[in-house]
Amino acid sequence: METGGLSAAALANGDLGSQRERTLVPERLQKREHERQLEVERRKQKRQDQEVEGEKSDFFAAAFARERSAVEELLESGDSVERLEEAAARLQGLQKLINDSVLFLAAYDLRQAQEVLARLQAALAKRRQELQPKKRFAFKTRKKDAASATQVDSAPVAPAAEGILTSPPPLKEEGDFDSSWICGFSNLQSQVLEKRAEELHQQDVLLTQLRNCTIKLYGNPNTLRLTKAQGCTLLCGPVSTSVFLEDCSDCVLAVACQQLRVHTTKDTRIFLQVTSRAIMEDCTGIQFAPYTWSYPGIDKDFEGSGLDKNKNNWNDVDDFNWLARDVASPNWSVLPEEERRIQWD
Repeated sequence: METGGLSAAALANGDLGSQRERTLVPERLQKREHERQLEVERRKQKRQDQEVEGEKSDFFAAAFARERSAVEELLESGDSVERLEEAAARLQGLQKLINDSVLFLAAYDLRQAQEVLARLQAALAKRRQELQPKKRFAFKTRKKDAASATQVDSAPVAPAAEGILTSPPPLKEEGDFDSSWICGFSNLQSQVLEKRAEELHQQDVLLTQLRNCTIKLYGNPNTLRLTKAQGCTLLCGPVSTSVFLEDCSDCVLAVACQQLRVHTTKDTRIFLQVTSRAIMEDCTGIQFAPYTWSYPGIDKDFEGSGLDKNKNNWNDVDDFNWLARDVASPNWSVLPEEERRIQWD
C-alpha cells in the first residue's frame, strides 16, 4: 500500500511539475517577445532621432549659408551706416542660430560656423571704422590724441598707461579666430578697472598679467580671454562666443557665454551662464555656480549677444583629465549655496 501511495504521489508531483513547466514556457516566451518589441522600438526611436538630427543639420546648413551670403553682400556694398546696421542685425541672427544648434551640430561643423561668424564680425568692425570720418590734423591736440590712443579710462596711476592693450600679440589657442585683440588691460596690480558698453561691443577682449584687480566689463564683447591672473575678480556682461581662462589662480569670475574653456587654472570660483558647456583641462579646485551678476541694461546686452538667457548649463562640465563617467571629477565641484552670496558692487 505504501509503495502504491508513493507512486501515486510521484505521479501527482510529476503532473504538477509538467503543469508548471507548461505555465513557465508561455511566460518566458512572452517575456522574450516583450524584450524583442522593446528593442525594435528602441531601434526605431534611434533611427527617428538620427533622421531628425539630420534634418536639423540640413536646415542649419541651408539657413546659415543663406544668411552668410546676405551679410557678405551687405558688407561688400556697405557704403552706408544703414546697410552696416542691417549686417549687424543679421549677424546677431546668425549667432542665435548657432547657439540654438549647439546640441545637435557636430563639433567640426560648430567650430567652422563660429570661425565664419568671427570673420564676418571682424569684417563688419573694419567697415564701420572705414566709414568713420577722419580726424583733422592739429598740432595743439597732438598730446591729447596720443593719450587717448592708449584707450585708458580707469587706471589712474602712471604705470597703468603701459597696461592698456592696444595691439598685443595673438595667442595661438583654439578659439582664436585671427581677429585682433584691440581692447583690454595688462600688467596691473590692485586696481579697479572698467570698460563700458560702447567700448566693448563685439570686441575681442584680452586681460593678462593682472594681480589683485577688480575688472568690470559692462556690455557685449565678442570673445574674452583672461590669462596669468592672480587674486582677481572679473565681472563681465554676456559674451557672444567663447570665454578662455588660462594660467589663473585664486580668482572669482562672473561670465555669460556660449562656451567656456579653462586651462591650467586652480582654486577659482566661476559664476557661469553658458548655453553649451564648460570644458576644463589641467585644472584643480574649480567651483561652479549660476551667473548672478546684474547691471542696468544687461537684458539688452543679452539680446544683442544672441545668447538665450533662459538656457544655462553651468554645471555641465567636461574635464579632459577625468574620463571616468561613473565617478565625479575631483578637479571641480558645485559651489555650496551658502557661499554664493556675494556683493558684487
